[in-house]
Amino acid sequence: MLPLLLSPQTQTLLKVLCLGAHADDIEIGSGGMILRLAEEVPGLAVRWVVFSGVGPRKVEAESSAAAFLDGIRQKHIEVLDFRDGYFPFQGTDIKNYFEALKHDFNPSLILTHWRGDAHQDHRLVAELTHNTFRDHLVLEYEIPKYDGDLGNPAFFVPLTKAQVRHKLKIIGKHFRSQRGRSWFSDETFLAMARVRGIGCNAADGLAEAFYARKIVF
Repeated sequence: MLPLLLSPQTQTLLKVLCLGAHADDIEIGSGGMILRLAEEVPGLAVRWVVFSGVGPRKVEAESSAAAFLDGIRQKHIEVLDFRDGYFPFQGTDIKNYFEALKHDFNPSLILTHWRGDAHQDHRLVAELTHNTFRDHLVLEYEIPKYDGDLGNPAFFVPLTKAQVRHKLKIIGKHFRSQRGRSWFSDETFLAMARVRGIGCNAADGLAEAFYARKIVF
């Protein structure tokens, strides 16, 4: 993975843009990869954007992001207040944010939602990511949910058992408001990691997987 991401121009600084529609999306879909990058890439700058987080959910999103990015000096966490479930109807304002973002931060790698996700908010973020950042490496993460919309990703990031344990610990600690949801559990997230680990024959049997619409080497 790292030789692909680190060109001679990015050896000293890898700039990562993390985009999530809601609090906990980035963590669930790509938290392990972020932890691995933090361990393996000395120069790492992260811009972390959550589009919908108000009240307690804003606090959860900010504290969880800070935990995942602990030890990374160059980081910027932003939690916006777009209305959950209504992103397609707020498209103009969200598009305006993306346009401002591309002039403010030029990432080496973007982690965003999968365009085939059944949730309308997730899909809009994915669509605007590609619409805005046309010459960038974009990896689309997956979120398990009731809709049964998991697909067949082709980009795998093997993880160690310690990295997965750390990911689950942070998610469980900071997103207390979600504990009542039947799918929101360590068992769910561990099962996902195990299935994707099988898919890439990971050494520890654990991985995260992503969709890559276009990769230019």
